[in-house]
Amino acid sequence: MTTRRTLLAGSLASAATLSLPPYSSAAAEPSLDIIDCHTHFYDPTRPGGIPWPRKDSPLYRTVLPKDLRAEPQYKPVTGTIIVEASERLEDNQWLLDLARDDPFVVGIVGRLDPISADYAKHLKRFVANPLFRGIRVNDQVVTKVLEADKAAAFKLLGTHDRELDVIGGPTSPLVVDRLARLLPDLRLVINHIANVPITKDPPPANWVQAMRAAARHPNVYCKVSALVWGAAQGGRKPPSDLEFYRPYLDIVFDALGEDRVIYGSDWPVSALAADYRTQQKLILDYVAERGAQAMRKFCSLNAQVAYKWVERKGRRKT
Repeated sequence: MTTRRTLLAGSLASAATLSLPPYSSAAAEPSLDIIDCHTHFYDPTRPGGIPWPRKDSPLYRTVLPKDLRAEPQYKPVTGTIIVEASERLEDNQWLLDLARDDPFVVGIVGRLDPISADYAKHLKRFVANPLFRGIRVNDQVVTKVLEADKAAAFKLLGTHDRELDVIGGPTSPLVVDRLARLLPDLRLVINHIANVPITKDPPPANWVQAMRAAARHPNVYCKVSALVWGAAQGGRKPPSDLEFYRPYLDIVFDALGEDRVIYGSDWPVSALAADYRTQQKLILDYVAERGAQAMRKFCSLNAQVAYKWVERKGRRKT
């Protein structure tokens, strides 16, 4: 994850930003409950500052849920699940406090060290809040836990009816495959379609094989997030043509089926590659080809199964 964040702060900062024609209010007519299951919020003006993004990053500014709501969108986002952006323990609480009075936030994916001696205590503390829906780790942490024969730490997540997000590179789904075989009752969510570089070439065979291996397990889900970032890796100019992304999307959707793919953006990090509306339109136009029910599942219903996100009183669905 450190490598990815360093790359984002550097090479992506120079990537050309895509844009669509002026925002149309007609396109914004609500027809779907859309839960963005991968956003990051932070405030560098807080006492003690923030560990990420760094001060030299174009992302270094206050970013809150209201800022996402203000972004021009192809279809209105009606809720979000925030994913951790800090290794500091108390930043889990900061996110929960941020969400407390904002029904737009339907869940938090926090960050805890599963090998820490205090892990079980910290997990018990945070799951007392129903908005705390799970934790995120990178694939190297999963490997370390498995090699140390400490998978009970992840099993404890399932005991609390929480899920595990896993972030990593193109072959990281192989680690998810290994964990899914060991803990078939733990819900696992692959982040960012495993950060595969998206090019004009056919999808890399190692990524295809890894995705298909993980997809064999019914407890594995995948967020189609950071899509355009995959095409912008290395400072490349990412296309806005859906056909460029289709071969990669076909692999993911054909492997997991319409019940285990989940909508996410990775905003505001994703804005380094393309604006929110551009990215949202690409994926929603693709899913629309699969039918209205597939669209409803992708936008919110699958996430309800994977995250069991919390319906908030006062949340505006339309």
